[in-house]
Amino acid sequence: MNTREPALLRHLPTLADATRCRILRLLSRQELTVTELCSVLQLPQSTVSRHLKTLQDDAWVDSRREGTSRFYTMSLPHLDTELRELWSLVASSFTETGVAAQDDARLDETLAGRRSRSQAYFASAAGQWNHIRGELFGTAFHLSALPALLDPRWVVGDLGCGTGQVTAAVAPFVQRVIAVDRSVEMLTVARENMVATHNVEFRQGELESLPIAGASLDAAVLVLVLHFLAEPAGVLKEVARVVKPDGRLLVVDMAPHDHEEYQHQMGHVWLGFSREHMERLLVTAGFTPQRHCPMPAAVDARGPNLFAASARRATQEEA
Repeated sequence: MNTREPALLRHLPTLADATRCRILRLLSRQELTVTELCSVLQLPQSTVSRHLKTLQDDAWVDSRREGTSRFYTMSLPHLDTELRELWSLVASSFTETGVAAQDDARLDETLAGRRSRSQAYFASAAGQWNHIRGELFGTAFHLSALPALLDPRWVVGDLGCGTGQVTAAVAPFVQRVIAVDRSVEMLTVARENMVATHNVEFRQGELESLPIAGASLDAAVLVLVLHFLAEPAGVLKEVARVVKPDGRLLVVDMAPHDHEEYQHQMGHVWLGFSREHMERLLVTAGFTPQRHCPMPAAVDARGPNLFAASARRATQEEA
């Protein structure tokens, strides 16, 4: 004969107290501190803390520390079906009471106080917010996070990778990066910079004849590369060969400028590309232009303005 006590009965004494049920109702709505619970329940801290300990001991409540504060929340996701049903029954009996309505109203006031403190801070700090955030987290943390929007299954080609800045930014977020450059010296530095990165393949080769199999890239990037090339149209056609139909291409390069000294000092072939010129090159190569966006200039930048042009590899039906 099984004389074991049903698990449900062991939890009934905890829920037999109205104050504990009020606390659980609030914590099922919002994570709160003891101070906030005291304010909402209009009860002293010793009383609230005592009830919280009972609820925690019976696994109805979880807590976490944040700085010098501790936040409490109801452990609803961790309760089994029977306990969820028990709580649903108990909670429904409190919902229509006047006490519950008062608790809910004071909880809304407490949450409004949280928001007002945050709003007051931003109102006073708005003029300095970029500086404050930059001091805390740096000035480019948001840009470092944006590649997380990429499909993690993608294989991306960083074509003309140089020392691998773009490769390093993209590699943590995709399946694999194939980084190509004609310069052995550049690739050596790139490898040294990413010695701990294991999903990057560095390949030495010409952009006019990429060491990549056809239709093997989900996306490709050409960052500050085209203006060095004698025949950008031919390179873009070669890029189209290695990008899958409907794959993506991102080109970052210089807008038209008159710094002719770059041709002598740095080996530039082209003095930038207009939007019309860039779109013509893309279409001829087999891409469908998507967007062409001027990029904001960095405060300390001395070079010409840049643009970002995105395109999609045409499918066979569109070709």
